[in-house]
Amino acid sequence: MEPMAMNLILGWWLVAASRAQQLPRPSLSLHPSQRVSLGNPVTLRCHLPRLAAWVWLYQEGGWSYNKGKKKEQDAAEFSFASTLREHAGRYRCQYRVSESAEVSVESDPVELVLTDLRYPPSRISLHPEQHVGTGTNVTICCWNKDYGATFFLHKDGSSDPIQRQDSSGGDTATFTLFGVTPADSGTYRCSYRPWHYAFMSSPLGDSVMLEVTPTAAPPGAAGSSHGNLVVAVVGGCTAAFVFILVLIIIFLLSARRHRTQRDESPGAPPKKPEAMEFQLCPQVPSSDSEGLTYLELQAVTPSTQPPNSPIAPQPSVIYTEVAVRGHH
Repeated sequence: MEPMAMNLILGWWLVAASRAQQLPRPSLSLHPSQRVSLGNPVTLRCHLPRLAAWVWLYQEGGWSYNKGKKKEQDAAEFSFASTLREHAGRYRCQYRVSESAEVSVESDPVELVLTDLRYPPSRISLHPEQHVGTGTNVTICCWNKDYGATFFLHKDGSSDPIQRQDSSGGDTATFTLFGVTPADSGTYRCSYRPWHYAFMSSPLGDSVMLEVTPTAAPPGAAGSSHGNLVVAVVGGCTAAFVFILVLIIIFLLSARRHRTQRDESPGAPPKKPEAMEFQLCPQVPSSDSEGLTYLELQAVTPSTQPPNSPIAPQPSVIYTEVAVRGHH
């Protein structure tokens, strides 16, 4: 009998677990969302993705609350009219639909942190002070008196702390903002939570103002940039000119080589050097008183004109000394 009962219980649990995976996860929110003082009212609202008949609110390590819905709605609210220390903590919610035994998984947790005004506010300092340039590392120090605590750094306009750190030596914490930009400008404050009350907080302490100014460009940066642009343009034009010049030289060399090959081709008629032919004149040689005999020679340059050309070449007359009878 006992094994059968165990099997039934195990089967029911498996069915419920598988159905729970099919239901959408709810979400939980706080109202007001931050800086709830001890003794003030607060509401925890469970947002339901499906209409539900029952909703549960769980406090981690503490109480659980449930609420039946007479009329199915898409949200369930759990309120504390006057908060106490025991209300501070981490909460989740869960729901069940009415038509079956399906139960959803639990929501993501939210923390209800209560501010106790009896804790003295923390002190704060900034280094370098107030005005810094872009890229500077800024250090913010927070400290209190006689409380070992976890410190939180707050920036006005941010709903949650931007950094947290356990105190060094019990009462001091150091936060560093690396390479700040104008977006880091603003007002900063610190709070702390005593180690023995993790969800009880001190009020926000004194503030410091951080102003980050954009770093101006070096005086010669604009001129240097303009000079670099001029150098780049001149270099580009020079490279283009050299490239075009190289193309022209290659073209001329190619044309010359082509012309030389055409002139030396086998089908081209060979050039004949101009020759000078000497013809003896049919005149009778004459001699002078010194015994020299003169002959008249005609130099005829071969003509390139056709034989039947009407224009005949003009002969040139050349005289030469001829030796006759042993004399010159």
